[in-house]
Amino acid sequence: MNITNKKAFFEYFIYDKYEAGISLYGTEVKSVRENRVDLSNSYVKFIGDELFLINAAFSSQNSPPPPRSIKLLLHRREITQIASKIKSKKLTIVPLRMYNRGSLIKLEVALAKSKRSFEKKEAAKKKDLEREIEKELKEKPS
Repeated sequence: MNITNKKAFFEYFIYDKYEAGISLYGTEVKSVRENRVDLSNSYVKFIGDELFLINAAFSSQNSPPPPRSIKLLLHRREITQIASKIKSKKLTIVPLRMYNRGSLIKLEVALAKSKRSFEKKEAAKKKDLEREIEKELKEKPS
């Protein structure tokens, strides 16, 4: 099980990554194990002195659970480190991927800075160029 937030890699420059535990309910855990989670519109926010995942979409077969803010479990020193970096460098916290480690479900969050529109276009052009080069190399016999 590995759910990635592809939109985050396109819209942000990723700097530091952290692994956080998540406190989920039963139906949310079931939808995570079935890969029915959408992280594309979600974000991480400080509420008080704790981190919460906001706007994550869990969908199950019977009925989707009501949207709620989900508490992220990090060590106190990691939380203070993240808070100081956000204030000093003007960064945001973005969820990158959700995965399981044994029976636990983890969320990888990152400190990120938003890309401007011209930087997004440059990244798309670079990716297309690399894709074309790979295609040409595969077609040429050695």
